[in-house]
Amino acid sequence: MPMYQPSNRREADMKLESQVLDLETAVKDGILGGGYGVISTGSASEKLDLKVMIEKLESMGEPTVFICPISLEPMHDPVTLCTGQTYERSNILKWFSLGHYPCPITMQELWVNSETPNKTLQQLIYSWFSQNYLAMKKRSEDVQGRVKEILENLKKVKGQARVQALKELRQVVQTHGTAKKTVVENGGVGLISSLLGPFTTHAVGSEVIGVLVNLNLDLKSKSDLLQPAKISLMVDVLNEGSIETKINCSRLIGMLMEGNDFASENDASLSLLVGLLRLVKDKKLPNGVLAGLSLLKTICSHESVRYSFVKVGAVPQLVELMPGLNNECLELVLYISELLPSIPEGRLALKDCPNTIPNLVKLLMKASEICTQFALSILWAICKFAPEQCASLAVDAGLAAKLLLVMQSGYNPVLKQRSADLLKLCSLNYTATIFISKCNLTRTIQ
Repeated sequence: MPMYQPSNRREADMKLESQVLDLETAVKDGILGGGYGVISTGSASEKLDLKVMIEKLESMGEPTVFICPISLEPMHDPVTLCTGQTYERSNILKWFSLGHYPCPITMQELWVNSETPNKTLQQLIYSWFSQNYLAMKKRSEDVQGRVKEILENLKKVKGQARVQALKELRQVVQTHGTAKKTVVENGGVGLISSLLGPFTTHAVGSEVIGVLVNLNLDLKSKSDLLQPAKISLMVDVLNEGSIETKINCSRLIGMLMEGNDFASENDASLSLLVGLLRLVKDKKLPNGVLAGLSLLKTICSHESVRYSFVKVGAVPQLVELMPGLNNECLELVLYISELLPSIPEGRLALKDCPNTIPNLVKLLMKASEICTQFALSILWAICKFAPEQCASLAVDAGLAAKLLLVMQSGYNPVLKQRSADLLKLCSLNYTATIFISKCNLTRTIQ
């Protein structure tokens, strides 16, 4: 049997006929397995581009018969080989151009020198995507219309009616990307932001924050939301709202801080710090812990906040959080902790907390490399601050053995050098024999 060689003929352009094949009829006739509804009229389908529709309807769960076995993507121009297998034309021609001449699925040699356009399947693909694309487009238009109605309604209603309107808007923007765009394009950000003020109820404030946190805010909108009265309300809601509201408040304040400088009274707000510490305290709510720590990381970049952080007694709470956190949250806690030794009060608070050194020693070589780096940096700061007291505590906690492991690991040279320096610092108060004995190290390790 002669081996098939790919033809060099020019691909003929295929034009869809004006009447789109009824997909439901195709299912009944056994062409497709599964129930898919009837598509739109032919006149509407003629205006739609198949490639555009496939891109818009990515991951829509299209029938497997529409998928090219080579690319595993929906076909635009399906062709069938003599073996009965169908492929996207460009993919099968590429297969042949690479010197592979058997059918990719059956691995049979091809005895017919042609690829037959599968017009029926192409029209079925077009019909299915047209139907779903038009349905999606209609849903999008319905969403846009509803958003505009809600925005108009918010200009008139008050009390509980306003809360219900905002709740519906929040649910819509959380679900539909087009809703977010519609809110922004129709002046919704300014309208919704204007509802925040000194006399706003917490019910309204919670819903407003729930809407705003889902929108892309420009610099002007952020500047407006940074007004003291509005920030004050957000902090109040953070302290008294539901867990979802607390998370939304944390995220929104974090968004507002990007590219903006808070006034010092806002940065150092004790109420904000207390609210965030309450939020991160419950490890059973990982989303709340992550949101709270993310904002704490941002605001602690301001030195004035670090003083307030120490003042409210946050250091012991931060240290107690370390065990049991996932790597993402742990890195945030350690990042914040590493900032604290930059002020005398921070160094003293870390030194005086009884679990600081034991918890940090346990984290070495246990989590990510960045966690080990942060932990080493903090240990170095407090051991250097009070070497006689802290170095002995660190040695008793097993620091020396951990440092040796770091020095023998594949970590970066800077980290290894910091480990060597810390090990030397810890050994200054001991003779070699006593140091080895206290560290439970063998002569071989020495």
